Amino acid sequence: MSTSKSESSGVSPAKPSLISMFPNLLAVNIILAAILFVTAGRWDWIQAWLFVLAFAGFLTFYGLWGLRNDPGQLNERSRVGQNTKSWDKVILTTYTLLLIGMLVLAGLDAGRFRWAPASPVLQGLGWLGAVLAGFLIWWTASVNTFLSRTVRIQDERGQHVIDSGPYSRVRHPMYLGVIVLMISIPLLLGSLWALIPGAMIGVLFIIRTALEDRTLQNELPTYPGYTRRVRYRLLPWIW
Repeated sequence: MSTSKSESSGVSPAKPSLISMFPNLLAVNIILAAILFVTAGRWDWIQAWLFVLAFAGFLTFYGLWGLRNDPGQLNERSRVGQNTKSWDKVILTTYTLLLIGMLVLAGLDAGRFRWAPASPVLQGLGWLGAVLAGFLIWWTASVNTFLSRTVRIQDERGQHVIDSGPYSRVRHPMYLGVIVLMISIPLLLGSLWALIPGAMIGVLFIIRTALEDRTLQNELPTYPGYTRRVRYRLLPWIW
């Protein structure tokens, strides 16, 4: 969502702590590892270990950065706001199911049966894509305190539009990062079959981009002017 930090909103967000954040971080990574290694049926899957460790490292970095620099964003992303769009709840549920399916299929393919293994070159491209996606996601978070888990207008936080950082090039850089990440994860895990649900997530987020962009144009007063300055939603010179 194309917004930035507001020093004048007058709302003091609840401040999460390291103690309250740690169980959630641990739970997410345990679930991730369980899905991958149970479906793979073995523990000596190096690609999966590297991915789990890298993902845990990124979440820890983001959590610590957020605690120090933007606790309001962490608080916003830890919940589903009351005015979340009903269609976005459907999208998020679909995304969760597709994500689980992608990890299960990667475990069965790359970890257990080796139906369609990705070459070392493709695995390397997957890691490159994941690093670039991670950087874009963090860059987006670093300029946008209103970055939300769901599509909603944060009136209580004084949400407003900006065009700094990646938002000076595209209107939804977070979604671009997610799409690249969902294509990269199957590759770095070594599974070509898992690209199918990964690509489906990409299509889902293109749909979400269009719906969110329409919502912002209708409900955020200065957003239409921003769209005239920054024409592209996801990819410069394309869309």
